[in-house]
Amino acid sequence: MTDFRPEIEWGTNGGLIRYAAAIFGDSEAISDGPRSLSYADILASTQAVSASFISLGINPGDRVAVWAPNLWEWIPVALGLQSVGAVLVPLNTRYKGREASYILRRSGARALVTMAGFLGNDYVSLLRDALDDENTLPSLETTVVLRDENPPAGTLGWSQFLAIGENVGIDQVEERAAAVRPDDLSDLLFTSGTTGNPKGVMQTHSATLRAFYAWSSVVGLKAGDRYLIVNPFFHAFGYKAGWLSCIMAGATILPQAVFDADEVMARIGRDRVSVLPGPPTLLQGILNHPERNSYDLSSLRLTVTGAAAIPVELITRLRDELTFETVITGYGLTETCGIATMCRFDDDPETIATTSGRAIPDVEVLVFDEAGKEVPRGEPGEIVVRGYNLMVGYFDDPEETAATIDQEGWLHTGDIGIMDERGYLRITDRTKDMFIVGGFNAYPAEIENLMLRNDQIAQVAVVG
Repeated sequence: MTDFRPEIEWGTNGGLIRYAAAIFGDSEAISDGPRSLSYADILASTQAVSASFISLGINPGDRVAVWAPNLWEWIPVALGLQSVGAVLVPLNTRYKGREASYILRRSGARALVTMAGFLGNDYVSLLRDALDDENTLPSLETTVVLRDENPPAGTLGWSQFLAIGENVGIDQVEERAAAVRPDDLSDLLFTSGTTGNPKGVMQTHSATLRAFYAWSSVVGLKAGDRYLIVNPFFHAFGYKAGWLSCIMAGATILPQAVFDADEVMARIGRDRVSVLPGPPTLLQGILNHPERNSYDLSSLRLTVTGAAAIPVELITRLRDELTFETVITGYGLTETCGIATMCRFDDDPETIATTSGRAIPDVEVLVFDEAGKEVPRGEPGEIVVRGYNLMVGYFDDPEETAATIDQEGWLHTGDIGIMDERGYLRITDRTKDMFIVGGFNAYPAEIENLMLRNDQIAQVAVVG
């Protein structure tokens, strides 16, 4: 990592790319197929995107949605809209038209950046087919289609979109960027939770940058790293713990649209990948691949995985059979900016596999009983989080916000966990998944964790 800079921790996402361009300049920022861009290139592209949004009349606080896979264009689009004070609304690439239209309508998005085809899906057609007299998008004024210079009628291709901003001067672009404040909203990520329609989680620039400066420091992300981002950009793991963290560190972003074990292993050797986070199933897919030894995986040094149940053997194999020096697990949810606890690089394999680490700096994590009191260490209860990383609230939903964040500032996660004497957290389940056996509370994830200690079991699911 670079030395601490207030511009990173207390700035904005737009301020971050300007800082990174000044510090890392000609260093490679993104490598996406034949396209290679420096940090200076990313800033220039960000400014061009900002100019076009200004020309289109996008104002501070307006929402702009992005519905596209992991592509290099995703990054300057996000930074460009955030630099004019707009709020990023990422859409899941697995959505169908009805699901996407709900998010667009609920958020009041004024613009959408998408692409015509991905995994056989034509997003523009999917969206249009989902609309009717009762399902309309009154706020949506502009649709931009990436990588299509013959876009569908009523939309703009990428080059057409950029041409719209050519009449906007750089001074106006920089004036708009300077007017964005750290506590302004940076993004609106929709999360389904366990019940009901997706809820929009409002988060600020300062919370995001502060949380993922801490994340990057804990995992040891550094300039010169080459980070293959398989986790989707529409998710905090691919966005905030992905390309945004790379920009903080001066690492190279390697977008990967879909996971294919052979393609990923080939890229590791070809692109000298050093950082490869992902879920346990992704890492197991590489470890257990029959042709693994025919690929050069020697550049790997760092992986980060989630709070899913992990066999201890997986951690040991990642260190012994691959070249990972650092394997880290963590826990978070969209409402906590995607991060709350993390293991540390020097934790033992048992701790890394069986816990999700301890609270990140300046964030409190406790376990409460049903009465809202802290339970003794070693006892199960609901995980609660308090700190700078909490969401501002759910978009246009004060009742749900009040039900989630109590008057003392604790966010109630709905997850069940156990904290040990060291402050390390073990996730056992969701409160709604609990069932009772012989008068005792039983949690499917706790049973799954126990079963995964058997090295003959790769995956397990317990349903109560």
